[in-house]
Amino acid sequence: MTVCTPTKLTLAATIAMLCSSNVLATEGGGSNYPMGAENYLMGALPPPGVYPLIYAQHYSADEFKDGSGDSLPIDFDLEANVLAPRLVWVTDKTILGGQLFAAALLPLVDLDVSVNGFSQSNKGVGDLDLTAALSYHHSPNLHSAVGFDLFVPTGEYDKNDLANIGRNYWALQAVYAASLVNPTGLNADVKFMYDYNFENDDTNYKSGQEFHFDYAVGWGVSPNWTVGVGGYGYKQVTGDEVNGVDIGNKGQAFAFGPSIKYDNGKGFFLSVKYQKEFAVENRPEGDALWIKTIIPF
Repeated sequence: MTVCTPTKLTLAATIAMLCSSNVLATEGGGSNYPMGAENYLMGALPPPGVYPLIYAQHYSADEFKDGSGDSLPIDFDLEANVLAPRLVWVTDKTILGGQLFAAALLPLVDLDVSVNGFSQSNKGVGDLDLTAALSYHHSPNLHSAVGFDLFVPTGEYDKNDLANIGRNYWALQAVYAASLVNPTGLNADVKFMYDYNFENDDTNYKSGQEFHFDYAVGWGVSPNWTVGVGGYGYKQVTGDEVNGVDIGNKGQAFAFGPSIKYDNGKGFFLSVKYQKEFAVENRPEGDALWIKTIIPF
């Protein structure tokens, strides 16, 4: 028999209050994919080899929007710091004219959540992201990639907690990315994704299917520097389900902000992006600072 402590009872009551307001699009109001994670060079893969990448994010939100885009009358605060190493293996094998590559990403998460005066923090390893895809080099300036991501529920999860660093369900994500790269001209990148979420067995909650994209547009002001803007767009296309019953609660969000990239021309690059969320429905609304870098062996 499980004994609930007062802390867990308070957490459960707070979560139930949010859910009863019909404002949580996807379970907990979040997603497996960290929206806006990618920046320049989304669809451009390097030559065959093994490459370590690092993504770093600071995200903060102090508003939770309802289905009309209005702020809920609750005292809400969320702070997340994420360091996500990713290992990319670009092979010399070709399939359907594309270069086969695989990747694995395992985020390290530091999360703080507060709702109506009750706070909880959690730190640890998040959910594993595995990638299999094909890369295409259409010209020296135009590149693309197509493939799938599998999100594995490796992160810590408790249905009574506010601060969960894992989502406790599997998800499959189809991906298409393209990059136009000009050292001294227009740079444009987009990464389209479509997510199918499986059910959370602990809650019998199945989050709806999600369409979203990351984007970046910039200008190469020199062979080493690109400046511009970037962000993401998000739209939930099917409703959530609880015990097999569709409850709606579709989410929406967009983000926009400045972006900059440094490339030393020898395989190392560093990009930095700030993005502010707007037009949000049934999700938290905040802003994020992203850093992405690749360090060749």
